[in-house]
Amino acid sequence: MAKTVNLPLVGAGRHSPPPTGRTSRRPHGPQWLALVALAFTLAQLILVRPDMGLGWDETVYVSQVGSHAPAAFFSAPRARGISLLVAPIASWSSSTALLRVYLAVLSGVGLFVALRVWRGLFPIRVLATAGAVFSTLWVTLFYGPQAMPNYWVAIGALACVGCFLRGQADRFDQAALWGVGLSAALMAWMRPTDAVYATLPLLFLVVCVRRWRSPRLLVALVTGLVAGAGQWVVEAYVSYGGLAQRLSDGSRIQGGLGWNLAFGDQMRSLGGRALCRPCTGDMPAPPVLLWWFALPVLAVLGAVIAVRARRGVATLLLLACAATVGFPYLFMIGYAAPRFLLPVYILLAIPVADALIHLVTAPGGGRRPVAATLVALGLAGHLVVQFAVLEHTVHGATVSHQGWADTATRLHRLGVKAPCMLTGYEDVPIAFYTGCSSVDTGGHNANITADALVRAGQRIPVGVLTTPGDKPPAYARTWEAHRVGRLIVYLAPAVQGGDAT
Repeated sequence: MAKTVNLPLVGAGRHSPPPTGRTSRRPHGPQWLALVALAFTLAQLILVRPDMGLGWDETVYVSQVGSHAPAAFFSAPRARGISLLVAPIASWSSSTALLRVYLAVLSGVGLFVALRVWRGLFPIRVLATAGAVFSTLWVTLFYGPQAMPNYWVAIGALACVGCFLRGQADRFDQAALWGVGLSAALMAWMRPTDAVYATLPLLFLVVCVRRWRSPRLLVALVTGLVAGAGQWVVEAYVSYGGLAQRLSDGSRIQGGLGWNLAFGDQMRSLGGRALCRPCTGDMPAPPVLLWWFALPVLAVLGAVIAVRARRGVATLLLLACAATVGFPYLFMIGYAAPRFLLPVYILLAIPVADALIHLVTAPGGGRRPVAATLVALGLAGHLVVQFAVLEHTVHGATVSHQGWADTATRLHRLGVKAPCMLTGYEDVPIAFYTGCSSVDTGGHNANITADALVRAGQRIPVGVLTTPGDKPPAYARTWEAHRVGRLIVYLAPAVQGGDAT
């Protein structure tokens, strides 16, 4: 019989049901969670093709540890956690398919662990449903196998809140303390600022609310945040002019953080736009947006249900952490990416699952079959919409990534081979696919001067990428122009005279 955690402050169930003396052969306890995690991994491998190729940001993170291309410029907002996460594969193999399989398996394991932490705080059926709700969102399936940090912030956030509640309920639970520290470190390792926002309610409780004060939990939480963000902070002083300067640069790169309602931007991104910047154009069709509006309504309903079931504090804490981690992405930036809100979605998944199960199982005479039918139809329609958006997004990403690979092939035919440099339009991903360094003389990724670039062009292949009709920079106007797919490349004297055909 699995142990149920008695949480006076959380209101979890205080009595375990008596043993029946019979052993069920059906999945029970963690086995349900394992099945959800396994299904999530398989869905990633089937629906998000492992050969999709690497995206723009992925090439930056992977290049830091891989040998396929020189390390791309690492801008101020980025953290190196995802680079270290992919290092066991990327450090010795350039296979994108192998990396995708590795990350899909790892993301499934992460989902299982994060849900497993909550066993005893909520019924298993709620946790399994929460895992299914979160893992069937198109944005979760799309980013689970990608070398991007947001999914891992989400996993760390859910695990951290669960371990925090367990540690608060049982001061002798050493595993909970370790869980708080490690999950906080995981978040800070991936995105330090997100980690701070996600843990603000936890820090507030252990510092400001007497009945929640726990020096051991505070030490575990702060130690985890410091351990995870330590390298990022040290790097700020070594390479970015200090912590304040790095934060300032990060804000500038993100368009200047300040009061800005980004709800409309986020809604526009729900149709499958990986990055909505500038976020213009029409809104997606209403069925694509419906789940986004239903999510907070169901989460609030879940909170009401949890309060009545004496586990209200746990649900309210989930909602509080979801609100703080989502705040900067909904109120402080002028663009959107659907992956930004992954931590919000996973924290809301448990209250939403609680509400759905209550609607289906609550006694109500003739209303219960009607509610169950409506919920089933709603979920079925939701899955159809999610998978349709996912298929559209995967197709678009695959075409885009293949375009970069084709451009790289044409550049190789022109003689642009390592060691080489590329600058200009989409230089970061194209340089990675070509095996070159990506360099820029201005903008957020400025890492070379025009004079240094011209001198390099006398020794090694150097190319300036532009779109048709755009003029090259002044230093490249005498360089030889070649058509490479949908782009024009101006080649320095070292490689002039090549043939892209």
